Formats: sequence, structure tokens, C-alpha cells
Amino acid sequence: MKALLLAAGRGTRISRYLNGAPKCTVDIGNGMPLIQYTINALNKHGITDIAIVTGYCHEVIEELLAGQNVKFYYNPFFDVTNSIASAWFAREFLCDDDVVVMNADVFCSDGIYSEVLNLNMSPVMLYDTSRIEEADYKFYCEDGKVVRYGKELAPEETSGEYVGIAKIGKDFLPHFLKRMDDMINSQQNSVWWENVLYSLSAEKAINAYDICPQFWAEVDYIEDYERIISFVKSERI
Repeated sequence: MKALLLAAGRGTRISRYLNGAPKCTVDIGNGMPLIQYTINALNKHGITDIAIVTGYCHEVIEELLAGQNVKFYYNPFFDVTNSIASAWFAREFLCDDDVVVMNADVFCSDGIYSEVLNLNMSPVMLYDTSRIEEADYKFYCEDGKVVRYGKELAPEETSGEYVGIAKIGKDFLPHFLKRMDDMINSQQNSVWWENVLYSLSAEKAINAYDICPQFWAEVDYIEDYERIISFVKSERI
């Protein structure tokens, strides 16, 4: 199994607290950068074939991880595209094996890695049913499938918050890559990489897996970062 981490974005909503550094390089405690924690966690669970797509301040991430067994891809258009373009630049990596695709600014407790790597379903997107009112990007799910999605879903039509992680089996990857190419070729480069899966949901089942009560947080707002720091301290990671 492989892992693709998407780390090209600027992170404008929290950038003033980061002194211009990429979100995935934040210190989550004891001098541990988030991106290093994620790589360590993946390695611990047997995933050593890891690629990272960089963009904004790419040299910071590359220097931080210099000498480590990771592949780098670069999205030179990070300022005018979204994560679908980042995934497209790493398309040669997305073949031959199952792959976990995740946004690099997501912190996950160890239990989430254990669960997702043992899921026998593809593709599958992780979500959290404990987060409804405060959810940012929302899923409505039926029978374990993603049916509706978006930031504008009302609380009564929200099943939970999308976590920022999906697993795609190697048998599904040709469908994913073909649709991603089609979207890029039609200039749909301002959407998230997940929109490739959403666009396929009318014809192919997109599974959803609830990770509640496991802890996770995305470094999007200062409150999210503070939640991560509190968790790391409590767990003595």
C-alpha cells in the first residue's frame, strides 16, 4: 500500500499564526512537525512508499524531510489551482497498488491509521459522525455510501464531517485517473481532489467509514491547532 500526502496549499485561514510556514510543518509538540508525525505513523503501520505533493514554500518541506525515504512532486500552479491539480501532478504515483490519499494538514490519532488500513472497501472516504453542528465539509450518507456532500448542507441533512482521508484500491484507480484526466483537460483545476470521487458517485458507490470516536483535527483554524496540541499533551505522543 502507498500513501499520497497533499501539501501544496497556502493555508490562508490560519497563515497569520504560522509565520508563513506551510500548515503541515506546524509543531504539534516536543518539536515534532505534523508532516513528520504523519510519515512516522504511516511507517509504523507498514506504509513506506510515500509521496508528497508540494507547492507553497516547497523548499521548507523538502528541507525538513531531506534524506528521508519520500518522493516529492511539485505543483507549480499551487496559487491558482486546487488539490485536484496537485493529485494530477502525482498521477504516475497513483498506480500498481492501493493508496491512501490524505490532506497533509490533517492530524490523526494512531487508531485511525489502524482502522483505515484494514478496511476491505474501495474507494472509501473517512468521516466523523460526532461533528455535525461544527462540521466544515459535510457528508450525508445512506447505507454506508456518500450520497450528498458540501459545506452548505443543513445540520438535519448532515451525517458527519469529512476527515480529509480516502483509500482507493488499485482496481478502482484506473477509473479515478481517467476521470481526473477528463476534469483537468476540461479546465476543472480549481476543485478539490475529492471532487474526482464525488463526480463518480452517480455511477459507482463511494463508501463512507465513520472513524468516531477516534481523534482527528485539520490545521485550518487556530482552534483546530489548539485541539491537536491538547490531544498530543494528553496522550504524551
